[in-house]
Amino acid sequence: MVLCSLFMTSCKDWLTAPEPGQVRLEDFFTSKAAAVQSINGCYAPLMWEFKRTYSCEWFIGDVVSDDALKGGQNTTDMGAAYDMENWKTTPRNELLHDFYQSNYIGIGRCNLALHYINNMKLDTAFTAADKAELMAEAYYLRAYYYFRLVRVFAGVPLITEVLDSNDKWQQPRASVATIFDQILADLKAAQRSLPKVSQLDVENKGRATKGAAEAMLLKTYLYMASPYWNAKLDGSAADYAKQAKAWGDSVITSGEYKLFPVYADNFTMGGENGMESVFEIQYAEVAWGDYGEGFGYTAGNFTQRLVRSRSTTLTDGDAGWGFNHPTQSLYDEFETGDPRRDVAILNPDPAKMDNPTEEIYLGCAYLNNKYGWYGNKIAHDSRGPVNNRQIRYSDVLLMQAEACLLSGEGDPTPYVNQVRARVGLPTIGTADKAAIRHERRCELAMEGHRWFDLVRWNGWNGKSLADYMNGDAAGDYRTTETAEARSHMGTFRAGVHEIFPIPVEEIELNPMEQNPGY
Repeated sequence: MVLCSLFMTSCKDWLTAPEPGQVRLEDFFTSKAAAVQSINGCYAPLMWEFKRTYSCEWFIGDVVSDDALKGGQNTTDMGAAYDMENWKTTPRNELLHDFYQSNYIGIGRCNLALHYINNMKLDTAFTAADKAELMAEAYYLRAYYYFRLVRVFAGVPLITEVLDSNDKWQQPRASVATIFDQILADLKAAQRSLPKVSQLDVENKGRATKGAAEAMLLKTYLYMASPYWNAKLDGSAADYAKQAKAWGDSVITSGEYKLFPVYADNFTMGGENGMESVFEIQYAEVAWGDYGEGFGYTAGNFTQRLVRSRSTTLTDGDAGWGFNHPTQSLYDEFETGDPRRDVAILNPDPAKMDNPTEEIYLGCAYLNNKYGWYGNKIAHDSRGPVNNRQIRYSDVLLMQAEACLLSGEGDPTPYVNQVRARVGLPTIGTADKAAIRHERRCELAMEGHRWFDLVRWNGWNGKSLADYMNGDAAGDYRTTETAEARSHMGTFRAGVHEIFPIPVEEIELNPMEQNPGY
């Protein structure tokens, strides 16, 4: 009887044994090196700026806003971005689809890493501390991807597990409140186990840190306290602002970050992962890669080539594609003597343009100077080496000033004056809402923040966002731009254009409700 039982068990095991040569995921996650490799893969989608078209986030953050025009060779060059900046976006916009997909690929990688690293066995080479730190990086990155998605599309499907079967594929859209709650939970889990930036060795500079997680908690709560986003939530704006301030206090009092003495040093190779860097996307000018077919085909930064002047005479023979032209509205925002204007905006000599009809876009000749990297050669069209600065310490200081103002706790003025003093501007007596917003626009110009700020504030210069974008009064956006640019502008619709449509290809795969107005 025992022999029969053993025989039957053996037969059953044979029938369920894995196919010879098949590698299971569990077999990969058996060492610290494998776990680190998995986490490295979680960072990669942050870098991706090209699939079917270019999907850099600044096409939304800068170009959709009053800070930049699309640029390029003409209005048809990058039509997806043209539609977005002129309120003509459809659910079949390629840029938005690529942006949506790349962030969900990042989320999927984070879910995979969290699941399998959590189940790994500990030993002397892979300790409990190792596991906690690596999982914290995945929590941080998952929160980061969801933050990028929610502020573009509002509520999106919430996936926090490995989708390992067909019956899990279709997921409903979660509410904005649910997505923000998940972001907060992930960031809080991350900050408990991430190292301080001062604890990272040179090899690991650029990885997520405790300060980066706390800065994102400050930012997330500040969004939740803002007029536009708070209207979609149940909580008190003042309470969210108090939470934002508490996390800002933690970053500022940590002593881990300082402002560069010279503002322009933030945007150089030497300034990468420096004293002012809280979090940046890492890039490298490697020997492999090209345009390819799909994400991840290069480790380089497409932005540098995309925003560079199209004129070889302006770029020492190393021309780019001329996207992301700063507007007259942005140029005029800077105070007299503010050195940040010329760091952010190149005002080229028309005599040095190879072909003014291609270089001047809808009457605008200004160029993005921060990431154009003028005076330097770029080895290849697809491999710019400079990192993308996502969160700088000056950004933290200005967010903290907002948090003080919104919460009624603390004085926002010293934070604003610290940022102004770095560039030699006179101090201000009181940092009110207008002063903080002005400083933020100038300090972070052409870094992809502006549109998201306009939306969360729901306006500018004392007007609603719709009135400011559509108005014809002095100071409204349209009045500052050329007649040629105005002729292409559509009408901003309140309640619709603050966010963008869910890509129709995703709705076809996973039926869900479309955003209103699309």
